Formats: sequence, structure tokens, C-alpha cells
Amino acid sequence: MPAALSFRVGVDVGGTFTDVLLVNDSTGAFHIAKTLTTPEDPSVGVLRAIAQSLEAAGVSAEALRNVIHGTTLVTNAIIQRSGARTALLTTRGFKDVLDIAREHRYDMYDLLLEQPRPLVAREDRFEVDERIFADGTVYRPIDLATVDAALDEIERREIHAVAVVFLHAFRNPLHEKLVAERIADRAPKLRVSLSSEVAGEIREYERTSTTVANAYVQEMLDRYLADLEAELTRIHFGGRLFLMLSNGGIATAEAAARFPVRLIESGPAAGALAAAYLGQQSGWPDLLSFDMGGTTAKACLIENGKPFTTNEFEVDRVYRFKPGSGLPIKAPAIDLIEIGAGGGSIARIDRFGLIKVGPESAGAAPGPACYGLGGELPTVTDADLVLGYLDPDFFLGGQLKLDRAAAEQAIRRHIAEPIHKSVTEAAWAIHQTVNENMASAARMHAVERGKDVRRFPLFAFGGAGPVHAYQVASILRLRQIIAPFAAGVGSTIGFLVAPLAFSFVRGAAGLLDSLDWVEIDRLFADMEKQGRDLLAAAQVSPDQISFVRTAEMRLAGQAHQILVPIPLGRLSKASRTEIRGVFDAVYLSLFKRAAPGVPVEALNWRLSVSGPRPEVRPLRSDGYRDARAALKGERPIYLPECGGFVTVPVYNRNRLAAGAHFNGPAVVEERESTVVVGGRGQVMVDDWSNLVIELE
Repeated sequence: MPAALSFRVGVDVGGTFTDVLLVNDSTGAFHIAKTLTTPEDPSVGVLRAIAQSLEAAGVSAEALRNVIHGTTLVTNAIIQRSGARTALLTTRGFKDVLDIAREHRYDMYDLLLEQPRPLVAREDRFEVDERIFADGTVYRPIDLATVDAALDEIERREIHAVAVVFLHAFRNPLHEKLVAERIADRAPKLRVSLSSEVAGEIREYERTSTTVANAYVQEMLDRYLADLEAELTRIHFGGRLFLMLSNGGIATAEAAARFPVRLIESGPAAGALAAAYLGQQSGWPDLLSFDMGGTTAKACLIENGKPFTTNEFEVDRVYRFKPGSGLPIKAPAIDLIEIGAGGGSIARIDRFGLIKVGPESAGAAPGPACYGLGGELPTVTDADLVLGYLDPDFFLGGQLKLDRAAAEQAIRRHIAEPIHKSVTEAAWAIHQTVNENMASAARMHAVERGKDVRRFPLFAFGGAGPVHAYQVASILRLRQIIAPFAAGVGSTIGFLVAPLAFSFVRGAAGLLDSLDWVEIDRLFADMEKQGRDLLAAAQVSPDQISFVRTAEMRLAGQAHQILVPIPLGRLSKASRTEIRGVFDAVYLSLFKRAAPGVPVEALNWRLSVSGPRPEVRPLRSDGYRDARAALKGERPIYLPECGGFVTVPVYNRNRLAAGAHFNGPAVVEERESTVVVGGRGQVMVDDWSNLVIELE
């Protein structure tokens, strides 16, 4: 690879900070940039951070081969209801699917149960005369006159996007494709999402919700990507722009713009992917990934070097910990739990006189009170500063000076005085409240997957993760904490090690003993062709493309299904015995009991297609094996286990080499994050420059 095109850059846009990691694949040299996110136009912060990293490397944008980008724009647009006005075209009699939702109530005793507000108002839903049976046969041909009438009304209302969701279109997309052709002739500027393409699988409400969400955010993402690509072109970037998907793969900007709903968990997925990659590299294949940034905290279980995955998740939950209270999205994603607990999370006193933290965040503007940018409400960062965990003169390497007096004033006024506590006691209460929230979320995440969280080391990264890791691990009774080098921008590593990948799904339900295997083979062949074409467009050679088949199966009569690996190659009746054996093994591993001898039903058939996984050389620190040589001073920090404020040594992370070791209490600082070690911690730097903290 010519040196002029040997650089790749990963960009993570969070609610508070935009992180960049620039890597020279020829030499392994890397450069880091971290800047405040610009919520009014995130591309401004992206270009600013990229420019900082290029300047540090001494190269121009022409040297960049790839920019891999993750964004929270799609999630924010849905939560804030800031997407385009969208219409829904659906089968006559089914316009109220979005309101009826599921029969299940997430809180059966709440008489005032609040449901998430649909993205499409009822008056913008239009019924079309057509009907397809569950087996895919046409019962009533489509009446295009009803489509034309709907398009006339859509044009009159100046609606810019439309979701097309017909009954059983996942088995036969004929009618949806006819509508797409009609729209292309009559309203070519209208953005169209077909359910058979966005979420081609069973379950009417979930399929409708996903397709509507895709249409709702398309215009916004298109506009953002166009602006970003224009700005990159302006600085003479000549490489390729890729977007991180929720499942941990990356896709071209064109594919991402077509299916923006697959970007909802973009940033969090990169963090889990980074933890899995770094953990596998350094001999920690099983981890609890703990990514705490400025706005949110994410936890994800990783086993055998792979994060847990799911094919359905929710966004914009009315109640954060209650499944069923959000908008369902049928799309492959890394399975994690996310809570509003970041450095910018706002602390307040509720009506019972208790301290609550988050999910509201001060974000990048105005930010915490200590930023001096106009924020007046106390946040987690303000509490951490008052407790001595952060150096006011070394935040972001001194790029942003923190105002301790402003932090104390905000905590005194809004927390300490109302509950008659000192500022220090109030700050500790904020700090420990957010720790308890994160520990509870992580414990719940593990229990729901049948895992004992205590057997997983805590892999802490993000700007605030290493500050809180010691207390979170103590609450969870974990024995080890791992803080990677450059933890403050840890998620960006995930962008650089993610393969080009995409997932497809086709619905074809039936009992395993009576399936039409010719049809199943045809479905897989069709998905494989689409996958090859998609990766070929991204310049991946055919011999580097790999496929993974799975199917969603269940015992006949059950309501929910499990994911079962399916062998590659031609399938036939002879495949039934092998597939049933795999189903039984997966069932046993999940539920610790053998599957009863009843028929097995298959619902959806999935294919994941991916290119080769890129590599990143380990990010290592240079320095000394003798930790004393890395001392940069000392300062008092608040540790109740040690009796209150205690003066501890402060180490320069960049000067701690492999083999260095010391005991807590201590603070370890690098430009983008700070590791706080309590009195029970014994610290060692391993061969990959990870700080490994053993808890007695």
C-alpha cells in the first residue's frame, strides 16, 4: 500500500464529544483527537477532529484511504421526533397496526399505561386495496387507483417520505414493488421504504415499525452525508466513506443511506466491537464491556471474543428498563444495554427528596457547569471534579480548563442545600448514584442472558468509564478491571477493526419436517447474490467474501424463537436431522434442559455476508517499567473506604510501560481519560499497555 494512502481514520460522534483515531497502517503510528460535539451540525465537529489528527500526523487529507464513521443522528432523530413527515401505505384494514401494537402490556397493572408515540400520525396513513395470503399467493390484486389517490393526498400535504407495508409482503413482495414503480413514475423525489427490503420477516407490527422508522430518517441522513462528503471533498479527501452499522459491520455511505434504520446503535456497537477485539488480542476473551461517555453508558457481555447479538431491539423507550415500552426495530444489532448515565448527566432532587441522575444530559452545549460554557446544573463531571478525580488543568490535555468553583456552586445550590449536606457529601452521592445505576443495568443485562456477571472482568473505556470503573466493579463484586491504552477514545478502535458486512433476512415459516427445501435454497441464493453485489460495489474481491447462515426456530406452539446456525451449501430433506441436532444443542445451552420431543418450526432465514476484518496494531505506551518514573505529582481525592480525602500519587499513563506495577489508591492520567484506583486495587501494565487492576 503506497504510503500516500496508508491512513485510516475512525470517527465516533457522541452526544458530548467527537472522538477520532487516525492510524497509519504501514507503520502502526496513531494520532488521537477529541473535541466537543457540535449538535447543530455534527459534521463541523467531525471535520474539526479529523483536522486535528491530520495536523498531529503531519499529513493532508489526501493521505486518507478510508473514513469510518459512527453517528447517533438516527437515534436522536427518532427520540426527538425530528425526522421527515412520513406517510404509510398499507393493506386495507391495517392502518391502525401502529396504535394497536402488541397485545402484551409492559406493565399490566398500570391503568395509565403510556405507549411510545408512533412516527406516523393516523391521518397520514393510507389504505390500499390488495391482499396476499400467508403462503404468498395473491388473493386480491392491487388496485393502483387507490395508490394514485393516496399519492395525490401525499403531494398535497407536502409529505417527503413514505413507508410501504403490505400484509405478508415478506413472502411475496410483488405488490410493494408495483407501488414503488408507481411512485417512481409519479413522484420520483419521494423517498420510499419497502417492508420487504427493510425487514422482510414475520410479525406485522415490528415490520411496520421498522419500515416507518427507516423512511422517517432517510432524508435527514441523506442530507447529513451529503454535507459531510462535500466537506471531505473540500479538504481533498479522495478515499471512501463508510458507516458503522448496529451489528458491528460497516457499509458504504450509499448502502447506509438506503437503510438508515441499521445505524441506530452505530456508536455503541463500535465500542463493544473494540472491547471484543482488544480483549481477544490481550488474552481476555470474556469481558463485560463498560463504555461511559459524556451522555450515556453502555454495557455489553462478550464471550469467546464475540459480543452478544440480537435481531430485534427497541428505541425511545417510555421506561428505560421495561421491554415493550419502546418502538421495536427489526434489524441485526449488537446486544447491549444503554442508560442515560454519562459525564454530562444532570443530577436533581426528586419530589421524595432523593438524588436522581440522568437521563437528561447537559451535552456539549451548554455542558456541565465546570465547562464554563453557560451550564448551571450539576452533572456527574462536576461531582467528579469536586471529588478530586479530575485535574481541572489537564482535562482533554489542558485543551478545556475546568472551573471547580462553578461545579461546587452548582452542586451546593441544586443538591447540597436542599438535602442539608456538604458539597463533598452531595458530590459523592451523585457519583455513587450513577455508579449504582450502571451496576444495576449491567447486572440486569447479564441475568437476562443467563450469565453470572461476577465471572467477567470489567473492560472500562470512554471518557468517563475509567473514572467510575473501580466503584462499579466493587458494587458488582468483580475481581478485575481492564482499562485499555487510549481508553478515552476506545470506541474508535471498533470502527477500524470492523469488516464490511451486511445482513439479510427472508421469512418462510413452516415445520422442519415439511419445509420446501427448494424454496429455502432459493432464498439463500437470492440473499447471497445481493450480498456479493453489495460487497463488490465496495471493492471486496469475491474470494474474500464469507457467509454465515442462521435461522430463527422454535418448538411448535411456542411464542418466541431462538437463533440456530444453518450449514452452508445445498439444503434438502436430508439436512433436517443435522439442523434438528443443532437446534437441540442451542436449546440446551440456553435453557439448561433438553428440548422436548415435539416438532420444530422455522420462521426466518438469515444470512450475514462480510469481507475480511481489518487489523490495527496494538496501541502501546512508551515509558518505564518502574512506575516511580511515571509519577507526575499527587493530589487529594475522596475515597470513603480510606476515610475521606486522601492524597494519592498521580501517574502519567504514557510513561507506564509493560511490567510497571503499583498499588492503589492512585490516579492514572492520559489526555482523554483518567483511571481512579481505590485502596483495594493492585495495578499492573500488561504487554498490550492495558492497566489491569486486581481487586482484593
